[in-house]
Amino acid sequence: MRKFSEKKQEMSNKKPVVILGIDPGLADTGFGVIIKKGSQLQVLDYGNIKTKAKTDYQIRLKQIYRGLDKLIKKYQPEIVGVEKLFFAKNAKTALAVGQARGVALLAIGKNQLTLHEFTPLQVKLALTAYGQASKKQVQQMVKVILGLKEIPKPDDAADALAVAICCAHSVAAGDLKVKS
Repeated sequence: MRKFSEKKQEMSNKKPVVILGIDPGLADTGFGVIIKKGSQLQVLDYGNIKTKAKTDYQIRLKQIYRGLDKLIKKYQPEIVGVEKLFFAKNAKTALAVGQARGVALLAIGKNQLTLHEFTPLQVKLALTAYGQASKKQVQQMVKVILGLKEIPKPDDAADALAVAICCAHSVAAGDLKVKS
């Protein structure tokens, strides 16, 4: 029979896993980079990639791609979590988000990373255990789980960190595999 201390030692020997979370959007693509060490989660970076509304779509999409590619090269994540597109009332907005999401998937694919997609419901359940949680409740849990002093801003960055945490919890539960 193994002792608890042996199991604890085994857990601490696990290789840290860098996880990139992405909340796609044409105007603002949120990103959050965390590292999972055993059961601990720590923030490495978060923010957003902003594009200007009056700029041509193809230039905006290229800016998003380059920004994500730069982040991937800098942090070298093992896995990437991306929020799935959900039904939007405004078709024009849904199309723009879909295009930004496609560019994010391209950056992930070109860098040969493992992709995991999560619905907003999955993210809410992973962070709050309540599928109808408000945006504010999810953001508060991001703050608590990551041990931050305040809720991350902008909102897109907080959402991306939530996706990264969801991804980390899925890895811990054995639902996702990490390339070794």
